[in-house]
Amino acid sequence: MWQALKKLIPQDAPARRDEAGLERAFAALLVHASLIDSHPSAEEASRIEDLLAERFDLSHEELHTLMEQARKHEAEAVDLHRFIRVINGALDNEGRKDMVEMLWATVLADGKLDSFEQHLVWRVAELLGVSTRDRVTSRHKVERQIAAAKAEEEAK
Repeated sequence: MWQALKKLIPQDAPARRDEAGLERAFAALLVHASLIDSHPSAEEASRIEDLLAERFDLSHEELHTLMEQARKHEAEAVDLHRFIRVINGALDNEGRKDMVEMLWATVLADGKLDSFEQHLVWRVAELLGVSTRDRVTSRHKVERQIAAAKAEEEAK
């Protein structure tokens, strides 16, 4: 009987559910990062959308829905632990370092880094078990990417 029930449930259903939860956790943390300085910018919002669309291969409609959910979940959250728990449960160390890099890309997108943003990245990295060395390396990598993009844009 158990085998008959298992056939009724798609085998990839938990994986899809986990992926959706991971997408929401990533998006909510990035939205939180863009709001923490009380000065959300269009550059940060655009960068979040680019990061999520690339990371999760989302269509425009899927991205729009995810961003709505992320804003809702971020507004309802009393702390970051529910998002951190999902990420820690789903990703290996490389994936968690990618999350920290995405946070840097978000908070640096507007060209300004304040102490609230810097503290958030530090705190999330610590909760994700990302080392100080990897956190700083990720920041430098993102700063180099931003500088290269600016130089390329100015050259045009």
